[in-house]
Amino acid sequence: MRKNRGTEGRIDLETASRILRTVSTQESFLFFTGINQYTGEFAQNLEDFYSELSNVPLESLDFHFERGDFEKWIREMLGDAYLADRINRVEKSIKGEKLRRRLKGMVKRRLNQLKNTREKTLKS
Repeated sequence: MRKNRGTEGRIDLETASRILRTVSTQESFLFFTGINQYTGEFAQNLEDFYSELSNVPLESLDFHFERGDFEKWIREMLGDAYLADRINRVEKSIKGEKLRRRLKGMVKRRLNQLKNTREKTLKS
């Protein structure tokens, strides 16, 4: 079932740098708790996104997760199909604090992998 587990580890510097880059304000992820209910929180890169997962109301996480907004932004704006696919596979019944913990774990692992790839490549 986890056939591509090894391939995600073979990310190159260019890909890691692209995924970790800061996008423009227009391309930022804006956190809402519902339609037209902006929280004032946003993320311009994966690190911001990780931080905001701790700060935004649980209602915002539930709202965006149900709509598929997280994986869409991560895939289309940051170019990280691997993380988007991982988030998409989370059971849709998970909500609240459990969802927050699950998302933070996935994003943190991916951030560490991308940063390690960048650091190893730059050192060699």
